[in-house]
Amino acid sequence: MRVSSIHEPGNDTTTKHEQILHYIQGLKIGTKISVRAIAKELGISEGTVYKAFKDAEASGLVSTKERIGTVRIDRKRRDALDQLTFGEVAQIVEGRLFGGGEGLDKTLHKFVIGAMELDAMLRYIDQGSLLIVGNRVNVHRRALEQGAGVLITGGFEPSEEVISLADELSLPILSSRHDTYTVASMINRAMYDRLIKRKIMLIEDIVTFSRPADVLRTGAAVSDYNRLSKETGYSRFPVVDDRGRVVGMMTAKDAVGSREDIAVDKIMTRQPITAAPNITVTSAAHTMAAEGIDLLPIVDRHRKLLGVVTRQEVLDTMRFAGKQPESGQTFEDLMWAGFIQTEENSSDDAGISYKGAITPQMSGALGMASEGLLTTLMAQAARRMIRDTGKRDFLLESMTSYYVRPVQIDSEITIKPRPLELSRKFSKLEIEVLDRQGLAAKAMLTAQMIDPY
Repeated sequence: MRVSSIHEPGNDTTTKHEQILHYIQGLKIGTKISVRAIAKELGISEGTVYKAFKDAEASGLVSTKERIGTVRIDRKRRDALDQLTFGEVAQIVEGRLFGGGEGLDKTLHKFVIGAMELDAMLRYIDQGSLLIVGNRVNVHRRALEQGAGVLITGGFEPSEEVISLADELSLPILSSRHDTYTVASMINRAMYDRLIKRKIMLIEDIVTFSRPADVLRTGAAVSDYNRLSKETGYSRFPVVDDRGRVVGMMTAKDAVGSREDIAVDKIMTRQPITAAPNITVTSAAHTMAAEGIDLLPIVDRHRKLLGVVTRQEVLDTMRFAGKQPESGQTFEDLMWAGFIQTEENSSDDAGISYKGAITPQMSGALGMASEGLLTTLMAQAARRMIRDTGKRDFLLESMTSYYVRPVQIDSEITIKPRPLELSRKFSKLEIEVLDRQGLAAKAMLTAQMIDPY
């Protein structure tokens, strides 16, 4: 019993909550909506509509803005995460909106510091940019005419003429109490953080939720399972109820030895492992490896099936992500910057070590190298050694660190990871940190291996 799609808006069993979400999805982008209006239109209580509004906002279907209300918006794509909207800039800089509120959802591709003469400034201002400037009324007006939003620093307010122009052009004009340097730093940091987030692949980035999934309905027989398995070449299928909620998983192990007319809901595996669409691909890989499963149902918070992801899709994504250029550095990346790999001729370890210097930024409370930083460096060295030698990665399970003596600032150190046991599933390593005086710190690390890139 194969279903053609996991999305059935017209189903009689659709809940009121789902009816509201379907109604909102059908609205034109930019439509203003209210709880009271939709409750009256659909004949549903305002309390139920309000709860649905919260879900719609969390999933990117609507947005509520000051002085505007709730507006139907387009769902944001994660591949544009680094692009801030004017509304998000307003939140980042603790800004106040004076005009052009209808343009808060527009994205900006750059910001310009207004610290030069007007004629020179206009060469850098274009449509989709944000001008950060002080109390210069003529500049505010010209920037809006060029198609740019305006952020006034120092707590100054725009003139009534400029506010009217901003409303007419649907270009936001904001004011922040912070100075220009602080505002630019705050926006820069937010954009930088988004670059880092883009590197983190989520399940929702790789699953096509609109694609029909191969599933079995409750009440289907083993014969339906065998036919579906033969048609698709797969042996594992989610079992869903009449509302599309995952209630079990049917596998070849469940079907073996069972009569063809036995209902699958009598022999299926109940309470199967599922995942939310916003978990990381790495987390999904860990779950699938630990549980020994090759297919993972992706569900919403009501356990309604959204799609499925296979182990091969997860591994292909990790392989692709590992080949992408770095975009934005995390604290771990910054700590490791400056360390280089060196080869050693030794029979008692992997022959790989890493050398670098302890900089002043790495110091702890007592002016020595921070113990937490040394632990991070040792874990980083172990990870890089396994990546370089085995083309694999791991998920840390435990790590015990020993600090023999303090490491001075500006010291040159060598980090030596030594594999004690490496298998397909687990790894145990010993890591040493040495400076000119010899052994300074040591760690014992155990980890679960994940499949190769």
